[in-house]
Amino acid sequence: MTVKYLLENNFKVTSYKKGEVIYEPDMHPKAVYFIKSGRVKMVTVNDDGKEFIQGIFKASEYFGEPALLLNKPYLAYTIATQDTEIIPVRKEEFLKLIEDLKGFSMKLIQTLSNRLFYKSMMLEELANEQAEHRIRTLISYLFKDAAQGEELKITRQQLADMSGLRVETVIRIVKKLASQQEIKLMKGKVVKL
Repeated sequence: MTVKYLLENNFKVTSYKKGEVIYEPDMHPKAVYFIKSGRVKMVTVNDDGKEFIQGIFKASEYFGEPALLLNKPYLAYTIATQDTEIIPVRKEEFLKLIEDLKGFSMKLIQTLSNRLFYKSMMLEELANEQAEHRIRTLISYLFKDAAQGEELKITRQQLADMSGLRVETVIRIVKKLASQQEIKLMKGKVVKL
């Protein structure tokens, strides 16, 4: 609904090519970014160059609002993972959306709450030294709204980047979970039972 509203009200659409950085750490926030089409990942990178995925955003979702609302610099990179169209909404315009669009402020609270819940869950999982438990919990969370037979739209490399594990470890655990019939593997894709 929000993307449709923005387009109907002549907000500018900006295109990003796959791999292009939208913003990076320490940049001052300028906008909240609504995705018209495509996908974006939010990552932090450690000193060794290892990525940790903070979130993956798809069409009709948005990102960048915490830094903008708090007037704090961004903490992560956001990178288009495919060709992506984004509608940047400046702070004044974003605050007006919260005031003018019925239901948007509640949706914003739910979105922020979901993200906070995810971060808390992942922090607890990262403190847990059992890799299998991390992956089981992460897959369960990612499938929370999925129907039976639905495919997980996350690669094993992304699961590794989200869990802080090596991709080889994730592959081994995913195969084990499939053999225990907790998930199904179809053509290399994780499918909800």
